[in-house]
Amino acid sequence: MRKLIYGMNLTLDGYIAAAGDDIDWSGPSPELFQWWLEHEQETELSLYGRKLWETMSSYWPTGDRQPGATPAQIEFARNWRDTPKVVFSSTIDTVEWNARLVTGDAVAEITRLKAEDGGPMNIGGATLAAAAVRAGLIDEYVIAAHPVLVGGGTPFFTALDSWVNLNLLETRTFPGGVVLTRYETRR
Repeated sequence: MRKLIYGMNLTLDGYIAAAGDDIDWSGPSPELFQWWLEHEQETELSLYGRKLWETMSSYWPTGDRQPGATPAQIEFARNWRDTPKVVFSSTIDTVEWNARLVTGDAVAEITRLKAEDGGPMNIGGATLAAAAVRAGLIDEYVIAAHPVLVGGGTPFFTALDSWVNLNLLETRTFPGGVVLTRYETRR
């Protein structure tokens, strides 16, 4: 059975994007970027909602060829292209870059993918992840909390039907005051 991990950068007040989908606050330090690269390299399959897919696929296919790209950014772009991806959307027709599109029941497909043998899966995108959280499918949460308050936007967590109890796995501080925490779901 695969492990499903939900992790993103977020503001101290709990948003993955400020109003208007503004993520200008989220630029990671080189050390945090390296941590995310290593995390992504351990991932066998990435699951994306439409908005995050559009953000990632607009940059990372050529991220290694951008002026001033660091070695970590070059490696992240290569890894991103090579990692299989599943995109969940009912509003787009096609996906590229080693991805396949699912237009049907996301929870059913994620449940099926979790039941397979294989390495960890990452899930990203607030709407998609919210459905997986409510269905009890998330095994681990990774939160990189940036020291900024934006007052509104897209929340990392949405309303839940019941509590989710967690065990702390790791806490780490990065330059700029970013605190990364990892939690596993207590089952």
